[in-house]
Amino acid sequence: MDTPINWGILAPGRIAHKFASDLGLVKNARLHAVASRSLKRAQAFARQYGAAHAFGSYEEMAKCPGLDVVYIASPHTGHHAHSLLFLKNKTAVLCEKPLAMNAGQVREMVAAARNNDTFLMEAIWTRFIPVFEKTLEMVKEGIIGELNTIRADFGFKAAYDPAHRLFDPALGGGALLDVGLYPVYAAAQFFGRPEEVKAMAIKGETGTDNACAMLFRCPGGKLAVMDCSVINDTPTTATFYGNKGWIKLHSRFHESERATLFLFGENEREIYVPKMGLGYCHEIMEVNNCLRNGQKESAKLPLDFSILLMENLDAVREAAGIVYPGEG
Repeated sequence: MDTPINWGILAPGRIAHKFASDLGLVKNARLHAVASRSLKRAQAFARQYGAAHAFGSYEEMAKCPGLDVVYIASPHTGHHAHSLLFLKNKTAVLCEKPLAMNAGQVREMVAAARNNDTFLMEAIWTRFIPVFEKTLEMVKEGIIGELNTIRADFGFKAAYDPAHRLFDPALGGGALLDVGLYPVYAAAQFFGRPEEVKAMAIKGETGTDNACAMLFRCPGGKLAVMDCSVINDTPTTATFYGNKGWIKLHSRFHESERATLFLFGENEREIYVPKMGLGYCHEIMEVNNCLRNGQKESAKLPLDFSILLMENLDAVREAAGIVYPGEG
């Protein structure tokens, strides 16, 4: 029997609760520690999910004996520093997306992971969702012919609160890094680095990008058409078009269990591939497998890909004029 992997969770907010719930479903994985700036909050989270240790600072948890890997669930602006804290202590890191605020920070994190011979992965759970993996497989096998266009969107109408992280530029608020990453990820997964990037954003009262439309021209003349929003409910689907047909991931595509396959001259075929728990189980199992096999990064979601993804996001920001506090 495999020795359980001891997990820590940094910043026990909304997404951390979902992650901890799924962690409890994964064989040979257990919540070992949790850290918050509020000790009471950490203790309450530890009681709820059965963690052995609760800390009132991130620095304390970085020294916790027996900790194998930490899940970084802090706001975007904390990902860089919080990941470096654990990487320098040679504790493996699964960091919530986006990995950092810009490609320069991501490169620093990757360098720290490699210099310390320590595992690092960006928590793009979509990559490991079973129906997305099935879509990758079908495209790779040429089921829809040669892929030429991707259309993907992600939008929801958030209650406006200028103090909420979604609308706070100091916390990396806005649509692009919160939900726009998913359409941009889909394009990068299939097309890599775009040759040309067009983007425009709707700016809100606080200066955040409340919506963003993006168009990528990719190698071979292929196109990715994307948009994201925190002020509009959108279909939140992703469709992959080839010269023999298309595959559509249903809403919400980044965590969906359903897809439709259409081939010219044939009837549509519905595809259902269930996920485990809420869907976080799959990335947890990927990390566990990597750690047990001594891998320092995931072959399915390598660090060089995370650098490329952030470079693509930086290109969108430049085209749309999206700037965060402290930047030029």
